[in-house]
Amino acid sequence: MKYFTAFLVLFSISIGVSQNITIDENYTPQQLVEDILINSGCASVTNVVVSGGNYASGEKTFGYFNRNGSIFPIDEGVILSTGKVVNAPGPNTSLLDDGGDIPWPGDNDLNTALGLSNSFNATVLEFDFIPQGNTISFDYQLSSEQYLTNPTSNQCNFTDGFAFLLREVGTTNYQNLAIVPGTNTPIKVNTVRGSGTICPAANEQYFDTFNGTNYPTNFNGQTKVFTAQATVTPNTPYHIKLVIADEGNHRYDSAIFLKAGSFNTNVNLGENRLIANGNPVCNNQLPFTLATNSLGNHRWFFNGNEIIGQTNPTLAINQAGTYTVIIDIAGCTPSPTDEIVIEIAPNLIVDNSNFEKCDVDAIQDGITQFSQLDFNTITNQLFTNLPTNYQIGFFEEATSSAQIGIPYTNTTANTQTLYAKITNIQNCYETTSFPVTLTINTFDEAVFDETIAICENNPVILNAGNGFASYTWNTNPIQNSESITVSTAGTYEVILTNNLGCSKTQTFTVTTSEIATIQNIVINDFAENNTATIIFTGNGNYEFSLDNAFYQESNVFSNLSPGAYTVYVKNECGLVSQTFYILDFPKFFTPNGDGYNDTWQIANLDKRNLQDSKIYLFDRYGKLLKQINPLGEGWNGTYNGALLPSEDYWFVLELSNGKRIKNHFALKR
Repeated sequence: MKYFTAFLVLFSISIGVSQNITIDENYTPQQLVEDILINSGCASVTNVVVSGGNYASGEKTFGYFNRNGSIFPIDEGVILSTGKVVNAPGPNTSLLDDGGDIPWPGDNDLNTALGLSNSFNATVLEFDFIPQGNTISFDYQLSSEQYLTNPTSNQCNFTDGFAFLLREVGTTNYQNLAIVPGTNTPIKVNTVRGSGTICPAANEQYFDTFNGTNYPTNFNGQTKVFTAQATVTPNTPYHIKLVIADEGNHRYDSAIFLKAGSFNTNVNLGENRLIANGNPVCNNQLPFTLATNSLGNHRWFFNGNEIIGQTNPTLAINQAGTYTVIIDIAGCTPSPTDEIVIEIAPNLIVDNSNFEKCDVDAIQDGITQFSQLDFNTITNQLFTNLPTNYQIGFFEEATSSAQIGIPYTNTTANTQTLYAKITNIQNCYETTSFPVTLTINTFDEAVFDETIAICENNPVILNAGNGFASYTWNTNPIQNSESITVSTAGTYEVILTNNLGCSKTQTFTVTTSEIATIQNIVINDFAENNTATIIFTGNGNYEFSLDNAFYQESNVFSNLSPGAYTVYVKNECGLVSQTFYILDFPKFFTPNGDGYNDTWQIANLDKRNLQDSKIYLFDRYGKLLKQINPLGEGWNGTYNGALLPSEDYWFVLELSNGKRIKNHFALKR
């Protein structure tokens, strides 16, 4: 039983899928136009003419079709083909290739519209009509055997096509309405084609599919359903010519399917006039007139409510909103109707056209850079009633068409005038510019960072100086005074703001400090350049002096004469001192009894704890003359009571620390 049920299900699916369109060739051309294609009474139709293949057996190349419950996208309508329409129903199991055995020309108007020169097998449906509304439209689909799934490269060049040609009666130039949406490209096999073959895809979004065997028509593929439309003048006679043809030869038939009842003559009030679209009604266009140019009784509505007494083809309006018109015409069903949304561009109100900014770079010359954020701020403050989707551009000249680049650097110091313009709603503001004054303020006051030492238990005052409009310290809590007192080391910043509202940041680096501790004094004496290096510890910036008057940053003293010295080391926290001695020997002595420099001695050895040192004196020949006591009066220039002559003498100093010094000195009489 379950197998029988499954069979029924599969059979039902197969029947549903395999349903095909049906064709009826018994309609007259007049019936196809009036009763099938138009079927509304909204257009007066005359002079209906149809032409196509003249088969001796009586088959036609035009007729009526019905979807017949299949998946074909159009319920019913008119079919025009380059072959016999009786061969159009599916399934897609045979090649439609009619028309090669009868004389069947192409169409010159189609050639012109599609850019061809060699059309064949043209089927034409044409008629005159008088529209009641100001627009016409109809829906159609192009199907073709030329949509091959496995073509040769040469087959890509053949292109059957269709044209919907419109002109006013009495004129000669046609307008082709069968075009790819948004373009002027005519609908042909090679202008609307899908991918997947060696033939290049074209406008693929408008291609439906390549068909397999199981399809309601006997064509290899088709486009999606298009809507052709045009603006017409009501109550004016027009001529329409619907034509389809093969190109190059009779091979690979094509057909156009025209949707029943889709040939509409309606009314069109135009596109919506929206701020977002850049086409609102301008204030200087009020009152604004809506018009249909149609005959018949007009009923106008505003925001869904009928405007009583307004029955003319025109309506003058002064308000934004949704306007609807319904035109009652005898025999025209449904009545032509349309609506339009009207928005009115406001008269912009300037709120503030002056923008101040501080010079943000290091050179305070009134030249600075304006960012996108700055211009956003300018835009927001410029108008009080600027709609959100208005776009503002800025220009250096009121007549300039080139917007400034952003970021923008002013070219005139301290002040610059730019011009703001609406750039996306030109119809209302295309000649209007709004001057904007940029003022660049500067911070001219000199500000220097400082480093300050803080001694233990001794707070310091950080003073930013007077004359500023405000002070903002980075303390917790924030302090706003000119000076603050701090007790801990750290980095303290204060934002200084002048009277122009411009700011700079001053930084105080507070470091811990203390009185220095002298650890040692390294002395290099008995040298050409006697030096003393002060070895110390402590945290701080210290200065050094030998007289407590003149200080230096270096802890090394040079070119010191022999003698006693006191070194002073100071900083913010205090002063310490220590005495040291530079040792050296006299370079000469004058033993003449005048009480000055009468003896030769190396002084202060005991001050350096070198009193146990030994001093030996020699003449120039190396003869030992005397050993003197470091703590004694020294040598008086005699040997065994006799005065020695003026000349150089030598000494050897054997220091108690193990160092040995040898040198010479002069005796002068």
